[in-house]
Amino acid sequence: MCGIAGQIDFDGSCRKWEPAYGAMQASLRRRGPDQEGLWLTPQAALIHTRLCVVDIARGTQPMVLRQGGRELALVYNGELYNTEELRGELLALGHRFQGHSDTEVLLHSYAQWGADCVEKFNGIFAFAVWDAGSQRLFLARDRIGVKPLFYALPQGGGLLFASEIKALLAHPLVPAQADGQTVAEVMLLGPGRTPGCGVFRGVLEVPPACCGFYDRDGLRLRRYWRLTDQEHTEGFEETVEHVRDLVLDAIERQLVSDVPVGTFLSGGLDSSLISSVAARRFRAEGKLLQTFSVDYAENQKYFTASKFQPTSDSGYITQMADYLGSDHHLIQLDSGDLAQALDAAVEARDLPGMADVDSSLLLFCEKIKPHVTVALSGECADEIFGGYPWYRDPEIRERYGFPWAQSTEYRESFLTPEWRARLDGAELIDARYRATLADTDLLPGRAGVEKRMKEMVNLNVQWFMQTLLDRKDRMSMYSGLEVRVPFCDWRIAEYLYSVPWEWKDYQGVEKGLLRHAMEGWLPEEVLWRKKSPYPKTHHPAYLAAVSGRLRQVLDTPNAPLFQFVDRAALEQLLSSRRATPWYGQLMTTPQTIAYFVQVNYWLEHYQIRLV
Repeated sequence: MCGIAGQIDFDGSCRKWEPAYGAMQASLRRRGPDQEGLWLTPQAALIHTRLCVVDIARGTQPMVLRQGGRELALVYNGELYNTEELRGELLALGHRFQGHSDTEVLLHSYAQWGADCVEKFNGIFAFAVWDAGSQRLFLARDRIGVKPLFYALPQGGGLLFASEIKALLAHPLVPAQADGQTVAEVMLLGPGRTPGCGVFRGVLEVPPACCGFYDRDGLRLRRYWRLTDQEHTEGFEETVEHVRDLVLDAIERQLVSDVPVGTFLSGGLDSSLISSVAARRFRAEGKLLQTFSVDYAENQKYFTASKFQPTSDSGYITQMADYLGSDHHLIQLDSGDLAQALDAAVEARDLPGMADVDSSLLLFCEKIKPHVTVALSGECADEIFGGYPWYRDPEIRERYGFPWAQSTEYRESFLTPEWRARLDGAELIDARYRATLADTDLLPGRAGVEKRMKEMVNLNVQWFMQTLLDRKDRMSMYSGLEVRVPFCDWRIAEYLYSVPWEWKDYQGVEKGLLRHAMEGWLPEEVLWRKKSPYPKTHHPAYLAAVSGRLRQVLDTPNAPLFQFVDRAALEQLLSSRRATPWYGQLMTTPQTIAYFVQVNYWLEHYQIRLV
């Protein structure tokens, strides 16, 4: 993976911003610590920082192709998992290659098929191609939205784009400013974000499955893919076989690398399946898979079973590591380190995030990087196969609104009276919810549970899943670790969208179809284990640590947080420790306290001015 950035300015002033490009590049160095490049003309600047994974010697960027009188320059962040199929097709069309990188295949694909190339790609990507002859830039992002791509259109500055918001803010034309929408995003939706919104004033994001051109007439984006409802014509056993084939193919494709590869292993279904497939492939090649798990100091002592997490992960992790025969690494995190890393997690995400759910992953990835450069993780199976409680509990499923954020009134209670009057929280959230429902593709006549389940999938893919993908990308790339997510293969998402819900919920078990399809790949106890969420600390020391940090903020008279957050509400939070979830089951009282610590640090660190 890599960091990309750039500027297009038809006034011909790009060269004068060269010092800013150095700052933008430096801000992305964690994403790409191995190589750097800059391609600069009066109208265009393309910036790259590279994490070397495939074809280390000949995959350098920006990559330039001069062919048939055209000059195309590319910066690219991602991986193509159908590189060899595309290479064969392009060779048959007369293209010739200097190396074996997917970067070169992607550039030749654009030269051959133009904007339509994105529909041929199976992978995770964000890229930009500058066509010097036609004087236009092509931008594109993968179907699911695994790789980020932000942009700004500052007055008098053309277009700026970057993998991370911090790179845009490194340019003098993009000041760190907040406005009413910023406050609404942070307080009413955060750590989620409205699709296409970059939270900072003037910062936008290319939505998933979108691409388009920027030229003298401006930026025009189009959506090239969406989840489309179709009649499911296969029988149950055919569907089971189809799911198995898709999952196996997605995992095996994502094991390709010229650098060491490992897997996350939580002891849950999704990461265990990926690890099992990877271990079998590695054994066939005479290699030993490295697996990685996270736990917290004294967690067994303080773990309390709940409806969402009836058992801890530790026993299942040990069982899976033995079953796989992997070179297993157990990484244990301390409560104090979790609280301290909240600041680094903000710097990684450029926004307040999921509190210790973010900081724990950041620390985990930091410990993994000395061992491997690429890791596979089980994100997004729950969204696609229907694993969350809000899919399966009829009462929660039918409840109006975003199922992970039924707390608008609670969130509003933390705003100052002035901001509560300024923001109509209920209407703002309702408008976004209704828009997402209206965007759900449904065959005529869809009704009842089938209709609602497709709405739920669309809500999750456009909102909740994006928050988790943001987290995974920023926390891992902060340490230059490439994390791949096989369940985000668009073919899986597209196929499962039309599979009947009763089959997905086979035997009344969450992700029952996936479990049935993958029988024989895991021990029965793990295969049919009840879903367990991402592990978090239960140690009271963590609550004490984040409470202490929030107390420091409250004792600071001019803390920036109080521009829109009510002091008395935070005092009440610390004293009553109300258990209202802030964002799904992963963010309860300790994480809510930590979230406000992150918001204050975010405002301070980025020196954000509220306008």
